[in-house]
Amino acid sequence: MKRVLHITYDMAIGGTEQVINQLIRGMDKSVVEHRICCIEGSVGAIGQALQQEGIGIEVLARQPGFDWALIKGIRQLIKAHRIDIVHCHQYTPWVYGWFAALGTKAKVIFTEHGRFFPDHHRRKAWLINKLMAATTHKITAISKATKAALVEYEFIPAGKIDVIYNGIEPLVSTEAGRAKARQELGISPEQRVIGTVARLDPIKNQAMMLEAFARLAPEFPDVVLLLVGDGPERHNLEQLAGELKINERVIFAGFKSPATDYMALMELFLLPSLSEGTSMTLLEAMSLGIPCIVSDVGGNPEVVQDGYSGRVLPQNTAMELTTAIVGIVSTPNSDNGMQQAAQDDFQQRFAAAAMCAAFATCYAGVHR
Repeated sequence: MKRVLHITYDMAIGGTEQVINQLIRGMDKSVVEHRICCIEGSVGAIGQALQQEGIGIEVLARQPGFDWALIKGIRQLIKAHRIDIVHCHQYTPWVYGWFAALGTKAKVIFTEHGRFFPDHHRRKAWLINKLMAATTHKITAISKATKAALVEYEFIPAGKIDVIYNGIEPLVSTEAGRAKARQELGISPEQRVIGTVARLDPIKNQAMMLEAFARLAPEFPDVVLLLVGDGPERHNLEQLAGELKINERVIFAGFKSPATDYMALMELFLLPSLSEGTSMTLLEAMSLGIPCIVSDVGGNPEVVQDGYSGRVLPQNTAMELTTAIVGIVSTPNSDNGMQQAAQDDFQQRFAAAAMCAAFATCYAGVHR
């Protein structure tokens, strides 16, 4: 039995948290025992659900500056629970997890889940990152783009980094659930839906999505744009929809959990982000067989195969987004082949079982 301690910021709703959740649920419990340490002082919704199922979650509160007390707290957990592997998710948890594991028998794994935009060099990290990388037993990235960023901005040797794509369980939507969602949102059975599920944030570039939709809206009076999610940009986006005179065709559904039946209303999923790692909602859309149009950033072009399961467009190009949307909605999904392609590609490359198997191999390799 290998004992794994996941170090993360918290276990709220997000891509990193979903990966940890999938690893805990998808791995053989007779082989791996999981615990979680949240370093930002809170558990979060996903963590609370895991706690109710008996997963041990410890909460520590990181203090401003470099928190030596946090290192001590994590080290105590490693020793108290006889941890074999400290799996650090994202850079700051890696720093604290690496220091905490020093002098113990625990092996360290670091997974980078994505990068901030715009990325930048931190020369002061050059020495410590090289030292941590040399003494970390395994480093993984969720995409080739994320790996490249670790090499360029964190000075980690490329040969030290393996790419393990995010994986999820496929979403399942019911006809009754979709009908209920349509009724709730006031979308008639005759109306067609395109849209997104994401935090309403400038980095997701939903403003460009509205601009692109405004151009095509007169040509496709039966199409509505659905934005599922909430965030700091909501007021600005609602105001922009009014200025573009499309507010009656744009539906701001707010945060929904689960969002499955709302996403399943869409015949086209849009993700024109300025920055992405490997988007979990993108994988969810593909699992439902929804073609996707994404920007050529981060892991997007590794997930969506241009012309096969969707379209990959240059970053921040509203006119090209309009053209791509028109090209797909002009042809029913059943005819353009992208619907089946998205679902097939998901099953082959992004199912939770594949990710769990890769990390099981990773855990076994470092614990020999």
